Amino acid sequence: MASMLAGCTPWPEEFADRYWAAGHWRGNTLDNLLRGWAQQYGPRTALVQGGGTRITYAGLNRRVDRMAAGFRLRGLRPGQRVVVQLPNVPEFVTTVFALMRIGAVPVLCPVSHGASEVAHVVRVTEAVGYVAPSTYQGFDHTAMAADIAAQGPFLRRVFTFEAPGESSPYGGFSTDPAGCHYFPLGSLDSPPGPTPAQSAGQVAFFLLSGAATDPPRLVPRTHNDYAYQARAAAELVSLTENDVYLAALPADSNLAFGCPGIVGTLSVGGTVVLVEDPDPAECLAAIARERVTLTSVTPAAARRWLDALPAVQADLGSLRLVQVGGSVPLPRATAERMGSELGCRLQQVFGMAEGLVTLTRPADPDESVLTAQGRPLSPDDEIRIVDAEGKDVPDGEPGELLARGPYTPRGYYRDPEHNARSFTADGYFRTGERARRTPEGDLVVTGRPPTGTAAGPGR
Repeated sequence: MASMLAGCTPWPEEFADRYWAAGHWRGNTLDNLLRGWAQQYGPRTALVQGGGTRITYAGLNRRVDRMAAGFRLRGLRPGQRVVVQLPNVPEFVTTVFALMRIGAVPVLCPVSHGASEVAHVVRVTEAVGYVAPSTYQGFDHTAMAADIAAQGPFLRRVFTFEAPGESSPYGGFSTDPAGCHYFPLGSLDSPPGPTPAQSAGQVAFFLLSGAATDPPRLVPRTHNDYAYQARAAAELVSLTENDVYLAALPADSNLAFGCPGIVGTLSVGGTVVLVEDPDPAECLAAIARERVTLTSVTPAAARRWLDALPAVQADLGSLRLVQVGGSVPLPRATAERMGSELGCRLQQVFGMAEGLVTLTRPADPDESVLTAQGRPLSPDDEIRIVDAEGKDVPDGEPGELLARGPYTPRGYYRDPEHNARSFTADGYFRTGERARRTPEGDLVVTGRPPTGTAAGPGR
């Protein structure tokens, strides 16, 4: 197995061999998979935003090629890290795949994060690039980037995204006193050239831990492990080229990006609809307009959607499955409303940037779907539920959820001290979540363990 990025913890060789032998890991990079999808599904619609922007698979791959060439011309090199802080726009998908295509490593950062979080991420990853709106919802991302660039030696390339018809108040193609260069993201349009050979065992991108920690922790995801996660999730929900996925959660979240989310939908030739405004009326209207079949929401968003239904009166007849997952369990009362009021099947999901995904199955009994978070995505996911002393508890008893598997990394990036607390000696990740196993084998995840247990980060 090729070595991961320095500062990452690789899977032990015996586990890597097992995941290869099982066919979970297949040795293809995500950007190269996109090439194959473009060849297979070329004229089909890959991305939709609003009522007008529609991009085919062939067009998406072409944009990725040309943006990748633009990144290279502006000095980005394989292995370098680039913070990507974009809302749910097609440029998010294009940017992430373009960076992976040149071997750079995107760091997916929520657009809601401010100076302290972004500065920490830049410092830990030694990020040389930053992609974000110049300003967004009243926040000045370009000014923040300039401040961060002035504080350290790393950040030297800033690429500003502007919505169609808008221009940056900062102009473009400028250099500040710290030596940081600023370019409009839309200017990255160059004839494609050769791309570097890459290993699927290397880090494809970083996710930020969803735990409420300060500072945020960085989760390295390889091409092999993430391609498997998205593919397995797509198979579990029987995703086909006729499906339309609504990205209502932030695209940088694990659930929206690859459970099956954006990557899983693209892998089967389906269509991804990106909504920038999470307002229930906007989301419900998009479902009706684009004939959406699948989406993912948090428990709070699910309740807001249900409450908005009488006023919106959207035709949701195309919707077949809604995934619900978040930092708090879905109340049973909300779960019971979803089937009758949305007219579709509910799927409860427990997912983490750190890897482990558990899901109810479409054919599960109603009681399981209403009350549990299902079973692990992979047959090679290993689950333990332990007490405060680290001993396994009997089924039905609550304890801390531990996991290891083919898409659960073995450590945070450049954080050995926290890794020593968050991973057991035999490689199990301490999720920091309290859970129990039902007689049917489902997991019920109930929240954080009491103070004093050996807790790692959560969702």
